[in-house]
Amino acid sequence: MISKQLGKLLEQQVANELQAHNLYLGIAIWFGQQSLDKWADFFYKQAEEEREHAMKIVHFLVEVGYEFNLGAISAVKPTYKDAVSAVKAALKNEQTVTGQFKQMAEVALKNKDYVGFQFLQWFLEEQVEEEALMQKLLDILAQQPNPREAELHLERGEH
Repeated sequence: MISKQLGKLLEQQVANELQAHNLYLGIAIWFGQQSLDKWADFFYKQAEEEREHAMKIVHFLVEVGYEFNLGAISAVKPTYKDAVSAVKAALKNEQTVTGQFKQMAEVALKNKDYVGFQFLQWFLEEQVEEEALMQKLLDILAQQPNPREAELHLERGEH
């Protein structure tokens, strides 16, 4: 029901989303080790969201009858210079993921895979939100470089 080319890219994207889960889990751990609990909680939630994205793709692939394997994910070492570098790593990841979904959308259209293209629309919209959110966190840290004080924005839901 979906093109083989898109299926392969979605199969890889499952691993990419699980890798993002590990990245955000590592960022959450780093913030927790700095006793920045609100930041840690935020990234724990982001990690869970990435796992949910992987599962959404898995369910779709199963639903359309695409046979696939789960790809490997690499270890993450949660070491960051400061809060800004941790959030920059998250933004860079989101930008990479956006590129991956754009590539999949192009492949779907090229192959006239309208079912796959429709499925990807949710992810493309989600990526707009995710990139904007990470940029907003960087903006908050630029205005309030002390991450402990910037946590107040997270407490008030200003993210």
